[in-house]
Amino acid sequence: MVKKSHFKNTLKESFRMALEAIRDNKLRSILTLLGITIGVFSVIAVMTAINTLESSVRSGLNIFGTNTFSVSKYPSIQMGGHGRWKYRNRPNITYEQYEELKNRARLPAMISATDGKKGITVKYKDKQALKSVAVAGGDEGTVRTYNTTINDGRNFSGNDVNHMRKVAVIGMDAVTQLFPFEDPLDKVITVGGIKFRIVGVTKPKGATFGESQDNYVVIPITTYLQYFASRRTSLDINVVAPSEKLYNATRDEVIGHLRVIRNLQPHEENDFELTSNEEILDELSVFTNGIKIFAFSVSVIALVVAGIGIMNIMLVSVTERIKEIGVRKAIGATKQDILIQFLMEAVFLSEFGGIAGIVLGVAGGNAVAGIFEIPAVIPLDWAFIGLFVCSVIGIGFGIYPAWRAANLDPIESLRFD
Repeated sequence: MVKKSHFKNTLKESFRMALEAIRDNKLRSILTLLGITIGVFSVIAVMTAINTLESSVRSGLNIFGTNTFSVSKYPSIQMGGHGRWKYRNRPNITYEQYEELKNRARLPAMISATDGKKGITVKYKDKQALKSVAVAGGDEGTVRTYNTTINDGRNFSGNDVNHMRKVAVIGMDAVTQLFPFEDPLDKVITVGGIKFRIVGVTKPKGATFGESQDNYVVIPITTYLQYFASRRTSLDINVVAPSEKLYNATRDEVIGHLRVIRNLQPHEENDFELTSNEEILDELSVFTNGIKIFAFSVSVIALVVAGIGIMNIMLVSVTERIKEIGVRKAIGATKQDILIQFLMEAVFLSEFGGIAGIVLGVAGGNAVAGIFEIPAVIPLDWAFIGLFVCSVIGIGFGIYPAWRAANLDPIESLRFD
């Protein structure tokens, strides 16, 4: 019990003396802290920024609903341009192929087709949407596969698509622009100069990366192809599996039918891409993990350099305080007391710099959240990792100066001038 109390008092006294030593040598301490702060800041800022983007992707970039995947001509994410011509030379996915897939496939709970573009003028009377409204073609399944619902009015019906009716379902941002003080239902808008009657308004989804997910007008896919298609138009086919259990079987069935429909031979690779939420996140993680490894490697180098700075500063401190060490030993301080004192000083310097780096890193990393208007994130895991690394650096690079101080001869120390 006495030993435990003595150790506790030693820690308290060592902590007090470490603070006094740091306060008495402000410039030297600040320069030492700066190295640790920059190293920790670099890794925490990068990790915070990436975690913020990943969090927004997971919560806001949920393009497809549950158990849903998309079939398209191009991959959802293309890293580099080496495969651009390969994808561009693929045959388009046509409406006829989509209908043939619907007739053949048995497992999917729903199959729908979409395509869209921006730059088409959308008006209501003399009022034009100032923000570019995305105009898309869809069918009765589009609202479900894009993970939203009808907030007011109705969805497309099969007859709307089959008879190429001029009706529209619009997002809330388009409503805000065109109908700030009116009910949009049954109103007639013009899309590219063609009149469409609004039959439904979708539930708002908010923004992702600062861009609205509700600024669109959807018309029947057949009507869209009649008025707005070009030779480059290739449909996206969205498929909903009946359950998670049958998800893989549904994918296999769709791939098999599409290969037959698109006349692919057994030895030929698929000339279309299947994409789901998980695949988007997996592709993004390859990119973000590379950035994390690079940032961590650079930060480790910076922290090692900062650790060497701590060792150098502590060695200078030991040399300057030889007489003080001799006095302490003469009045009863043990080697352990001296060791703890100088080790505590090194760890405190390292931890204080680490905390400053974490605070600045979280603030700097979350600047991304402000730029893209997405929720901020505090990476607690990396904050604790940063503190742990700082402790290791403080102990690792402070142990030798502390050991040297603890082993000084008290008689020689008292003679030192």
